[in-house]
Amino acid sequence: MPDAPAGIDPRGPRFAAAITTLLLVIATYLSFVGISTASGPASFGWFAYQPLADSVFFPGSVLAESPVGARASDPGFIAVAVVAALFVWGVASPRTAPWGVVFRRLVRPRLAPPTELEDPRPPRFAQGVGLFVTAVGLVLHLVGVPWALPVAAAAALIAAFLNAVFGLCLGCQLYLLLQRAGVVGRTRVA
Repeated sequence: MPDAPAGIDPRGPRFAAAITTLLLVIATYLSFVGISTASGPASFGWFAYQPLADSVFFPGSVLAESPVGARASDPGFIAVAVVAALFVWGVASPRTAPWGVVFRRLVRPRLAPPTELEDPRPPRFAQGVGLFVTAVGLVLHLVGVPWALPVAAAAALIAAFLNAVFGLCLGCQLYLLLQRAGVVGRTRVA
């Protein structure tokens, strides 16, 4: 394609996916052991929150009965929010995203030159998909939907793991499907 941007080393996104996988393992674990999956009365240090009536939508759920401040200060929420912020960075400014900079400055000089370059648009779109998945989990967690945060974190973890270990970028595949459908990536003919 004549208007396609310059290619990137395909090992860079896989390196970023490996670090993202490690971060998401921690975030997923913290979200599973936090208030998102707990049941029973909410306890915040010395204060145990006992609602007057069980939640209509999620009876017995600690998350549904917790104040928004407690939901936002949950370690799982904070960890997933950090990963989401890194996704935002990867979408907004991929050249300055931390894992890309580490790869370009520390890892790539020690490797042989890449045999081929790839279009940077699919990996950037994949960062956007990761952002969407984690953002939905964060918003649903704040609203009080139990299990939304660990499910979103686990879904992002699976996608990052597949990219890091097998080179299968689910977001990139989605981008290619949307490109074939003419939704994204097409340039207008003058």
